[in-house]
Amino acid sequence: MTSDPLLFRYIFAGVITLLVSFVIAFYILKKIGKDPKNILPVNFAQRVWIPLLIFLAALILKVALLSKIFIYEYTYNILQPISTLGLILSATWLIILTLKILKNRMLKKYDVNTSDNLKARKIYTQFNILENIIIFIIIILAIGIALMSFESIRSVGVSVLTSAGIAGIIIGFSAQKAIGTLLAGIQIAFTQPIRLQDAVIVEGEWGWIEEITLTYVVIKVWDKRRLVVPSTYFIETPFQNWTKNSADLLGTVFLYTDYTVPVDKIREELDRLLEITPLWDKQAKVVQVTDATDRAMEIRILVSAKDSPTAFDLRVFIREKLIDFLKENYPESLPKSRVTINESKT
Repeated sequence: MTSDPLLFRYIFAGVITLLVSFVIAFYILKKIGKDPKNILPVNFAQRVWIPLLIFLAALILKVALLSKIFIYEYTYNILQPISTLGLILSATWLIILTLKILKNRMLKKYDVNTSDNLKARKIYTQFNILENIIIFIIIILAIGIALMSFESIRSVGVSVLTSAGIAGIIIGFSAQKAIGTLLAGIQIAFTQPIRLQDAVIVEGEWGWIEEITLTYVVIKVWDKRRLVVPSTYFIETPFQNWTKNSADLLGTVFLYTDYTVPVDKIREELDRLLEITPLWDKQAKVVQVTDATDRAMEIRILVSAKDSPTAFDLRVFIREKLIDFLKENYPESLPKSRVTINESKT
């Protein structure tokens, strides 16, 4: 039987070993991260120090248990699952962090801030959703391995599985909506009806796709609100995607004027405005009379821009300047109602 003073020496030696091994491993990771040629980022050591410390502590504890340095049997019953869970937790944590680092490395050559960012947004969308799928699978596997490492829980699990046929059917029916949402997220990753930063109109709201997860999508509305919808929405419900095939867009401006307005003068003013603004991509400009009612004439102006935010700003600019142009030069051509008064002869 091992004496208590000897046990304390083992514990002290284990703590010293843990600290020394952690300092050495942390220093090596930090040193590797300083070299930009290496795959590890500069801050990798700071990001992994907690799972690294847990991993080393669980590993040293596992070695101590295998060496049988503890006196009492109940000590093994307590420390054995703790060391196993520590190894599983830290390994899962490290794998997920490594996965995120690899994803960021692969996405570095794709810039979503450029004007022609269709391919970059496509890759970003696929990688983000696939990352969520892989992390979900890793966590499920880690939980399964942790449960299977306990003999008592394993036997309980087997008995539950053999007698849970009806319960499984009931749970399957109750969870079919959640499973459908999860599968919709996976389908979006591959078919890509939407991508990150796509300009969309959903539920009458215009905005950009800000975040795509396995179960829901976050849309940043033009006034900075956030619209959160389930992933199944983009599989089952029609919606508008303005940047599905390319980032460039046609912007529409409607003016309502009197019949006396000179349309050619509006065309000339539009040409002048487009030449002085960098918002226009010089691809399209059209002025057309698209409707005429008993009160006003509808003039539609089409202009093109490199992406959806620029198209929105261009539409606002053109609408504002053309209204000012009409007020200053043709105020009589603004919409008005006419009333004819017949004076009766006395």
